[in-house]
Parts: sequence; C-alpha cells; structure tokens
Amino acid sequence: QVQLVESGGGLVQAGGSLRLSCAASGRTFRTHAMGWFRQAPGKEREFVGASSWNGGSTAYADSVKGRFTISRDSAKNTVYLQMNSLKPEDTAVYYCGAATDRSYTGSYSHKYDYWGQGTQVTVSS
Repeated sequence: QVQLVESGGGLVQAGGSLRLSCAASGRTFRTHAMGWFRQAPGKEREFVGASSWNGGSTAYADSVKGRFTISRDSAKNTVYLQMNSLKPEDTAVYYCGAATDRSYTGSYSHKYDYWGQGTQVTVSS
C-alpha cells in the first residue's frame, strides 16, 4: 500500500514562508513523479507544481512560479514544497500526489494515483 503523509502547514502572515513536506513509502518515492495540489474552500483542487521521479524536470502553476520550489530528498523519501512570499490567496489545503508515470509533471489530477491526507496552509493579510 502506497502511503503519502504531508506536514508543515500552519498559519503565516502575508509575505512569510512555509515549507511543506510529503513523506512517501520508499518504493513510491523512487519510482513515481510527485505533485502538489491545493484546494481552497468552495473551489476545485488546483495544480501547484510537480517533480519527475529524479527531480530532473519540474513544473509550476503560473500563480506560484518564482515563489514556490519543489525539491526531493531521496535519503529521506521526502518531497518538499518551499513557499515564499505567501499571499492570502495561497490559503488552502495542500495535497501531495504520486504518479506512476514517473516523468509526468503535468496538472491533470487524475494522472496522480495516490494522495496524502492534506495539510492546511492559512495566510493572513
């Protein structure tokens, strides 16, 4: 069974930073692409960014480009989402997903086969 566990969410003021973590079971991490999505109240889940299986390729939504960075630590089986210059509109539950297509860095949520439980990020103005 594949397991993904997010952590690192919280309350932060606008302009601040947070780093989210997504710990994955070993087999998942080494053979899957990893993506981050978010869902605000009353809105659909939206793509934030993704990394191919080895971190060689990354992609970001235009709304976060230049502010958010995805990285992977193979030794810890963990993918990170570093979020800087946070804005109130970044408030959402953030989810990580794992895609069996290990080169996939796209925005289609149905391409991600496994999901974590989510972590809340709240940015105050």
